[in-house]
Amino acid sequence: MRFGGLLLGSLVAAATTLAGAAYAADTIKIGFNAPLTGFAAADGKSALTGAELAVEQANASGGVNGKQIELVVYDDGAKPDQAVPVAKKMIGQDKVAVGVSGSYSGSTRAAAQVFQDSGVPYISAYAVHPDITRAGPFVFRTSFVGEVQGRAGAKLVGEMLGKKRVVLITLQNDFGKSLAAGFKEKAGDYGIEVVNEYQYSIKDRQFGPIVSKVAADKPEAIYATGYFFTAAPLVKQLRAKGVDAPVIGQEGYDSDKFLEIAGKAAEGVIITTSLDRDSDQPETKQFISAFEKKAGFGADMVAASGHTAIKVAVAAMRKLDGDVSDPAKLRDAIAATEDLTASTGSISFNPLGEVMKAVQVQVVRDGAWHRHSVIDDTALLAPPAK
Repeated sequence: MRFGGLLLGSLVAAATTLAGAAYAADTIKIGFNAPLTGFAAADGKSALTGAELAVEQANASGGVNGKQIELVVYDDGAKPDQAVPVAKKMIGQDKVAVGVSGSYSGSTRAAAQVFQDSGVPYISAYAVHPDITRAGPFVFRTSFVGEVQGRAGAKLVGEMLGKKRVVLITLQNDFGKSLAAGFKEKAGDYGIEVVNEYQYSIKDRQFGPIVSKVAADKPEAIYATGYFFTAAPLVKQLRAKGVDAPVIGQEGYDSDKFLEIAGKAAEGVIITTSLDRDSDQPETKQFISAFEKKAGFGADMVAASGHTAIKVAVAAMRKLDGDVSDPAKLRDAIAATEDLTASTGSISFNPLGEVMKAVQVQVVRDGAWHRHSVIDDTALLAPPAK
């Protein structure tokens, strides 16, 4: 009985393996990890929907050399300890040709090292920590590294808005720290005096002590890092206290959820991001329209970034005529991406796998995100190259 059971099990396993191999031969798999549960689930949903849209569009236009693309999705909860086994499953079990992160910096950094060690390409859609691409040459990023966006924030505040006395309110995680570091790096170049810096945790929603101190500081502007679920209550509480200084945020604010939670207090908030809602570029306009039709809610930065990362992967696969059997060749094809038109801009990579593109500045007007300006200073925005 034991032998028979083992034999039957072996036959079933062999059949399953053959079926999987046959299925794999008909599709090309892209792995996708995102926070589909937990505190970041709204961002995960947007990123995944953007990625799904990109796959649907690619498949509708013939796939990759006649093969359809299959998106293999895992929830990482925005937790590094969940991202590692997820990455290992995508590589070892699912045999993905490339992985894409639609997640935050902590989980993306953890997964990036697994992909690098396995020699399989990995693209970070929007996580900002500088060490992500430093995992090695198989790792890329299609959004801005945190320090780059922070430097753009300093130019926006000091030069474009002409504000000099600034208070920083900094979220104490990879995202917040890297943005604040970039801002402080260039603040002096634009005559900015950082009057004070206050720090908070990602769990915080009540900001009474910080708000009182900011009110006493009487800043000309506030550079506040955070995600929509922390930034919206912070802005509401600042306005309720009578603090009317401009609030400058970043792509973490970039969501309809921020507008919903902050309400009227959102008016006038300015952010640096990678999606221009008022763009006249056909690719961006078509993405925004198609996303809203598919999702039933407004397009945001994470959605556009998920869409962009998949588009980069597909374009590289098409260069190889769908032969993704050699991960090193696919990695080289991704690295050779040059001026690829995407919803978040024109995509090219530097030697470290960092994207080079303009920063979009958006402002809340009449309850919606609109174009404020564009920062395209190539020297200021140059990402790290090593």
